[in-house]
Amino acid sequence: MEMMTVSHTTIPSRPQIPEGRDREAAPVSAGRISEPEAVVLFDGVCNLCNASVLFVIDRDPTGYFRFAPLQSREAQRRLDQLGCGAAGDLSSIVLLEGGRCYRRSSAALRIARRLRGLWPLLYGFSVVPAPVRDLVYAWIARNRYRWFGQAAECRIPSPELRSRFLAPDPVAEPQ
Repeated sequence: MEMMTVSHTTIPSRPQIPEGRDREAAPVSAGRISEPEAVVLFDGVCNLCNASVLFVIDRDPTGYFRFAPLQSREAQRRLDQLGCGAAGDLSSIVLLEGGRCYRRSSAALRIARRLRGLWPLLYGFSVVPAPVRDLVYAWIARNRYRWFGQAAECRIPSPELRSRFLAPDPVAEPQ
């Protein structure tokens, strides 16, 4: 496996993969994300989040999901355009799908239902009320840096993975 190092941060290279309403979703009136793709916004300095992105890429053979770190200008632009919350909130993964924004456990479950293997079975947990699911999500999110660590800056995808990422800029300028 080839490795790529950028600013003291290394991510493995993966083979390039072709691109190809739930009650917790925030409705969106303008700037819809068109199918057949969804966008996953994640904390780009969180090691757990970065590992999760690679996990999804490996189990998404159709290239349905595209990615951008929440710290990027592209994530900020999309969140602003869709009116679905503050871009500075790094405590939750965000899924932009079908013109809607999903956060926390709803985003994670909706991502799982599109993955190859048995992962779609996890979507069955969507019957559990969101506040209960989100308590578990918040506990993990609160402890993710302590348990898994964090990088000094957002990782740059390898050339093989670059087409799966929307953000050409690794990190947005401080505001």
